Amino acid sequence: MGTETKLNCYTENTTSAGIVRVPTKVATDKTCSNNKTSTSFSNVPFVPIHIDENDVIEGAKQIITSIRPSWNLSFVQFKKFTDGITNKLVGCFYNPPEDHNVASLANGVNGVHICSEEITAQNIDSPVDESNDSGNLSDADTDAESQNYSNTNTSNQKQKDVILVRIYGNKTDLLIDRKAETRNIILLHSYGFAPTLYATFKNGLVYDFVPGVTLNTESVLLPEIWSLVAQRMANMHRVVKPDWNRNEKPVPMLWKKTQSFFDLVPERFSDAEKQKRLEGVFLPIKRMRDEFAELYKHLERLDSPLVFAHNDLLLGNVVYTESRKTVTFIDYEYADYNFQAFDIGNHFAEFAGVDTVDYTRYPSRDFQLKWLRVYLQAYLQKSDVTDAEVERLYVQVNQFALAAHFFWTIWCLIQAEHSTLDFDYVDYAFLRYNEYLARKDEFMSLDERLPKCKI
Repeated sequence: MGTETKLNCYTENTTSAGIVRVPTKVATDKTCSNNKTSTSFSNVPFVPIHIDENDVIEGAKQIITSIRPSWNLSFVQFKKFTDGITNKLVGCFYNPPEDHNVASLANGVNGVHICSEEITAQNIDSPVDESNDSGNLSDADTDAESQNYSNTNTSNQKQKDVILVRIYGNKTDLLIDRKAETRNIILLHSYGFAPTLYATFKNGLVYDFVPGVTLNTESVLLPEIWSLVAQRMANMHRVVKPDWNRNEKPVPMLWKKTQSFFDLVPERFSDAEKQKRLEGVFLPIKRMRDEFAELYKHLERLDSPLVFAHNDLLLGNVVYTESRKTVTFIDYEYADYNFQAFDIGNHFAEFAGVDTVDYTRYPSRDFQLKWLRVYLQAYLQKSDVTDAEVERLYVQVNQFALAAHFFWTIWCLIQAEHSTLDFDYVDYAFLRYNEYLARKDEFMSLDERLPKCKI
């Protein structure tokens, strides 16, 4: 595992006016170096600009000017994405002609190529993968662009000439600790689980691309893919050990983050129509608080191990690189210590999709048992996983899937008040909460088959 992160092994020093370097502790990429103990201090540049979410291309050009001063904007092409249902993202391709000599960046400002729908290299007919709207670059994206490079350019050089600029959604800083997110990306990159972080700015960050395609509701069921996901998650849970607060007992993210979400739900929504739709079911919020507290009390008794978890492993946050037979997880906004079973249960709940939600896609018992056995073989580092161990995890995972529905329901209520994206968060809140209600009795009754063994 981890071979897909080898493309992140290079480093590039960037110095330019307007960049502030923020000291951040970071470990050397262990996947690349095979050194699991080496740590060093590195600087992640901070660019003191705020990108207007309605003019992301112009903002991306400002970022390029600061962190890639050698790039001539005449030869930069852009692709705009919607990064899930929260953020916006721009892919920036640097594609100079074969005989181009590096010139002043300013020379190309008026000639920049902007492609909001697709990217095609000059004289290349190959289209960009239009099914990939998650914000990650697909093999088709990068292959079409790379055909325009000189044969003398190395594979690493091609990879270095694409950067991703992610612009946070409006008021998402209320939901997410951005300093912790930066820290998490650096930590997970040091273990080979995250792309290189190139820079941060006032309302976003810049990072390396991972070639491949994000999963969808069909590909996530393919044995050659789901087995990689199970192993990847298990290895992350097993090996990632943050070095901060070593003397403090980790607190599960599920409780503290959900409580902070409850605090952010407005007593009255600024949109009268939304207020009317939410009253009775979600408002006032105290009933929801009490219901979650009861659920959490039960889940604590399941003794699911505390691990460093992704916590948001929807299908768009898993990238499959077919040429390498690997998967990579992206977008670690919610990464933190949490219950092992939550990370898995949340992933299973996301099999339903986002754009078109269909909870009949929730994985069957037979599928889950196969998935969980592969996970436990990697997590426990043994091939002879017992049926009782798999069954115990199965019970835990499905009950924690209820918590995942509850968590994202409350998240939706906050987004409904603050987000400027064209997405019906109120409708999605009802979808998640109704699925929680529909599954609650079924999943809670699994206690009867809970084995006594521990994982």
